[in-house]
Amino acid sequence: MPKKAAEVLEALRADKVIALIRADSSESLLECAKALSAGGLNCIELTMTTPGAVEMTARVARELPHIVLGLGTVLDAATARAGIAAGAQFIVTPAVRPEVIKACRESSVPVLCGALTPTEIHAAWELGADVVKVFPAEFFGPAYIKSIKAPFPRIELLPTGGVTPETVGDFLRAGSFATAAGSALVSAGALKARDWAAITSRARQFVAAASAASS
Repeated sequence: MPKKAAEVLEALRADKVIALIRADSSESLLECAKALSAGGLNCIELTMTTPGAVEMTARVARELPHIVLGLGTVLDAATARAGIAAGAQFIVTPAVRPEVIKACRESSVPVLCGALTPTEIHAAWELGADVVKVFPAEFFGPAYIKSIKAPFPRIELLPTGGVTPETVGDFLRAGSFATAAGSALVSAGALKARDWAAITSRARQFVAAASAASS
């Protein structure tokens, strides 16, 4: 049964780390999702840069219903609607895309809208984004999140880029809603080698670091 928008957002906040996966097949995505879940991470974003991403979304949603699955790198309303129809429980953009925000609001599905500057971040929030994905965060780090939260305390921020077990705690302590990690969590090498044990181990490192920041 699909989760309500508030439940999805709470799951993302509770997990603290969204895993970004660029898989080459449904099989590797399913196994990777299982490996991440075994390590304590159950919020996953599959990007549209992955061939067949919408079809993969449908399969994961069907076979791993406990995973909170999102579709990312969404640039237009049609793709957002296709992802939602396939079972995506949240949609992520890399930039401010008003038509995507509108489509998600109409479907009552959370949208995490990409932005970087204060003007873009506020514009995304004003347009109705549930969370603003601060991207690419690696160039400014946790201090930037803290600076943005000062004038915009109500805006929920999700730093993406530069999130590692060493930095995730700093990003969370700076006031982030949650974080997102790609290659630092699911390396291309581990995915290609189908080294699920390594991915589970890495997930546990992220979970431990994120939990330590909240204690």
